[in-house]
Amino acid sequence: MLEVGSQAPNFTTQSTAGPLELAELLQRGRVVLYFFPKAFTAG
Repeated sequence: MLEVGSQAPNFTTQSTAGPLELAELLQRGRVVLYFFPKAFTAG
């Protein structure tokens, strides 16, 4: 589990524009990652 303020590991995911890699976004500048629970689930 990551701690607040720690660096996230590199990952690749799908977006509506195609594959998206964290390392590519970091080359452009600062990145904020936000995660939330799936809709209509406890959490």
